[in-house]
Amino acid sequence: MQKILGAAALLGALALATGASAQSALNRILDSGTMKVGTTGDWNPMTMRDPATNSFKGFDIDVMNELAKDLGVAVEFVPTDWKTLVNGVVAGQYDLTGSASISPPRMKVAGFSESYLSVETYPFTTNDKADRFDGYDSINQPGVVVATELGTTFEGYVKAWFPNAEIKVVEAPARGYQEVVSGRADVFVTSNIEGAELAAKFPIAPVKGAEPRAPSPIAMLLPQADQVWINYVNNWIKVKEAQGFFEATRQKWGL
Repeated sequence: MQKILGAAALLGALALATGASAQSALNRILDSGTMKVGTTGDWNPMTMRDPATNSFKGFDIDVMNELAKDLGVAVEFVPTDWKTLVNGVVAGQYDLTGSASISPPRMKVAGFSESYLSVETYPFTTNDKADRFDGYDSINQPGVVVATELGTTFEGYVKAWFPNAEIKVVEAPARGYQEVVSGRADVFVTSNIEGAELAAKFPIAPVKGAEPRAPSPIAMLLPQADQVWINYVNNWIKVKEAQGFFEATRQKWGL
């Protein structure tokens, strides 16, 4: 009996020691003075990278700068892409990410903050092909090329929605809309947020008769098991929502 009790006590001590040594990202950030943020730099107006200066701007960038300011630390933006975005936060390459759609596959391995924005998905085509399409069924046809980016939620959508079409998957820094604008594809899907920005720059428009699909809350990705850090970020979002910061930032970027 004494041996059993002794072993149980030892296991309990080891468990306490392990828990004590498991440091939250919050502590690491405060100790190091730097918060690392994974961002793709290719989602207008959320995160945009200027290759000439390697600097970032956008809604996400303003949010992360504000978070770092309230923490009293510097922010380091770590370039990533959509196919490795989740892996980077799981592997500890950064402490959190900019905005990403909350999805069941991502939820299996990573944590999410409270949502502060929601998006819907539309199919887009070029103006010269507008008469060719009317609704989703017109896209889901042999001979129609639908472009999408590897690792995004949009990749899953187009494969599910358009199984009869030809799906062209491109990798960052290539983008689905670039394939359509250049004539190498016919349709791409994106959020209403990015679609509005792209339609202002390129001769593209939502496909006629295609209602929005896949409404999705947007949030930051965080380490799944780090509840201390998740709690801090969630409460920070609530405070900033109450103070009007998120509303002002959404208005600034036309969201």
